[in-house]
Amino acid sequence: MNKNDLTKGSIKNALRRLAIPSSIGFLFNTLFNVVDTYYAGQLSVSALAGLTVSFPIFLMTIALASGVGNGATALAAIALGKKQPTLFHDIAKNAIALSLMVAITLVIFTPFAIPFLLQVSGATGEVYSNGLSYMNVVIYGALFQILNFTFNGLLSAQGNTKPFRNFLITGFLLNIVLDPLLIFGWFGLPALGTAGVALATVIVQALGSLYLGFSFIKSPSFDKRMFKQAKINFKALGGLLKQGIPVALNTATVAIGIFIIQFFIYRYGTDQTIAGYGAAIRIEQIALLPTIGINIATIAIVGQNFGAALFDRIDEAITLAVKAAMILLAVGLIIIFPFAPFFVSLFNSDPLVISEGSLYLRIEGLAIFTYALIGIASSVLQAIKKPYFALIIGVGRQLFPFLIFYLLGEVFDLGVSGIWWGIVVINYTAVVVVWSITKTLLKKAKAEAIAKEVVYE
Repeated sequence: MNKNDLTKGSIKNALRRLAIPSSIGFLFNTLFNVVDTYYAGQLSVSALAGLTVSFPIFLMTIALASGVGNGATALAAIALGKKQPTLFHDIAKNAIALSLMVAITLVIFTPFAIPFLLQVSGATGEVYSNGLSYMNVVIYGALFQILNFTFNGLLSAQGNTKPFRNFLITGFLLNIVLDPLLIFGWFGLPALGTAGVALATVIVQALGSLYLGFSFIKSPSFDKRMFKQAKINFKALGGLLKQGIPVALNTATVAIGIFIIQFFIYRYGTDQTIAGYGAAIRIEQIALLPTIGINIATIAIVGQNFGAALFDRIDEAITLAVKAAMILLAVGLIIIFPFAPFFVSLFNSDPLVISEGSLYLRIEGLAIFTYALIGIASSVLQAIKKPYFALIIGVGRQLFPFLIFYLLGEVFDLGVSGIWWGIVVINYTAVVVVWSITKTLLKKAKAEAIAKEVVYE
């Protein structure tokens, strides 16, 4: 049986086969960022805080990359599910072209906005300088970042997540060597500080583009002749944008949400609070890693089976994805909650940094399951070509906090802890809404598919 065909065979095995390599890969992607955060913490509290305040700006580039990549995954998976190789190659060629167009635009215009965005987040002094040094270099890796997501999306649509895993593992190992070389100036190299963190990232992403591009060309579904014959056209680009823009905007609203969080952190806290938050979210990201793999697997499995109108398999895939995510996150929460101060102290030894980071982890632990539920529902909506509904939820989830943070922080006088409790309340509300929408749209899609079968009989 063809492993790339996710419309047949065991859903459980397919979920495991796709999710595990993705999760392992993203484990090393997160460890890549952990290494950056660790070395920044060794430089100073202001360097750690500088990387933290620049994170939402960097997330904007990831938003665009994930938009193109997820759009390519969904449309390519549906094309494969329909057994239309010509359409698959048409999508692939246009996805790569779109990646180049988006990346060039980003590199040209983003540098003008970076100083303003850092100031909006509340950064001043050395924190601002460190954040600016990092972003002025890392933005030039946007081209490779977006291409990597696109190549991974085209490979994931085929049921192959191993190349991306291999790249992320290798990238992590390279980063362990490159970071200290470039940050501290070992072996006679100039000490670049936070700019060295960024340069290491750009180098690794560039090497990743070469490897993932080669992996795509060698993939089973790739045909050189069909790819050459495929044309760059507005219809295909439009389809990718229709799928990708909601995903990109959804991720961008996360960045806006982080800007809002940082605004209120500086309102109620200090540079140590920002630094503690930066360390804590790296730990949280590690706990959430299994859900990333599950989300990628869900898009591919649901996408192919949606293309084949196999709704029973879609229902089974969703149920298994939710169960797996809940179990894995429960294990993560059991580990993180009692050892939160120890984990934060690995990044910086300042007592206030440790205290603030631990407070975040212990309150946010109550919301950890919501991230998985929202992610799986959003993946399903992406796979059934209804990504705009996930965007609507994302906008509300990231913009509504301004009122909640103000009420809890100032009216109820909870200060920084009011921010963390506000996130918990908002996330559980979002879960109820997004799953109600997802179930309704699946039911409607199933009814439409049955109606078509009746007509063609």
